[in-house]
Amino acid sequence: MTLALGIDLGGTKIEIIALDPQGEVLLRRRKASPRGSYRDTLEALRDLIAETEFELGAKGTLGMGMPGAISPSTGFMKNSNATWLNGKPFDKDLEACLGREIAIANDADCLALSEGTDGAAAGAATVFCVIIGTGVGGGLVIRGQPLAGPNAIAGEWGHNPLPWPRPEELPGRPCYCGLTGCIETWLSGPGMAADHVAVTGKEIDPPAIVKAAVVGDQEAEATIQRYEHRLARGLSMVINLVDPDVIVLGGGLSKLDRLYETVPKIWSTYVFSDSVHTALRAPKHGDSSGVRGAAWLGRNRRLLAPSAR
Repeated sequence: MTLALGIDLGGTKIEIIALDPQGEVLLRRRKASPRGSYRDTLEALRDLIAETEFELGAKGTLGMGMPGAISPSTGFMKNSNATWLNGKPFDKDLEACLGREIAIANDADCLALSEGTDGAAAGAATVFCVIIGTGVGGGLVIRGQPLAGPNAIAGEWGHNPLPWPRPEELPGRPCYCGLTGCIETWLSGPGMAADHVAVTGKEIDPPAIVKAAVVGDQEAEATIQRYEHRLARGLSMVINLVDPDVIVLGGGLSKLDRLYETVPKIWSTYVFSDSVHTALRAPKHGDSSGVRGAAWLGRNRRLLAPSAR
């Protein structure tokens, strides 16, 4: 039996999953990321893979998802929240440490691959997946293959300006990327919290805002309605550019169930079409989706390798 091993490498944790050929989970394990140490991160990944394969008694294909990307210009890691990896030839060093190949992609691409393979968008030709959590990211899968682009930034909708801004949304909040008014500053969890405090003066986090809205707090309800409208505008821009069959939401804010009903009702105003057939769905695999997508990434690389040579 050939295993498909997937790894989700983040700033605080490393997760590994082992899938059988039918996508059934054989093993899933997490450990803390060795924060701040490049060498320790490489060795932790090596050891976790070795331990998993030893326990299961078989080797597997390898795929990994993580925030950031390998720069096509320099070959070095960029834009990762595991900041000690930035500026390093991470993929080459990891393969040297492992003594074998591993497919690496952005975590949002892995989410899109997972949900497009056997998740909420299974069978769809074009899938756009959104991460709305601590940050805002996106990944695009077309006919089962993630699209990276020549700059390795395909799907990075969070660093475009919020479209059709209202007067009170201008000039926009500063973003860590150096610009102002980025979608991420509005639609991330911290962005929702910042909007709430700006309007109400009350500092509470998104889960508390959602709970308050449920019990009838009108200020919290207004914050969520502003969020829904901004999310609809942001996604309508994606639909106008890509026209995906399905958009799947991931990240902590994707658990807000009302988004799946309210946002499509709003986005039709902004989509350049007489009707909108794009579906908005929750991830079938929840928090496991990204690491499952990493497993499919490695498996697909092996399957595609003969024709690529």
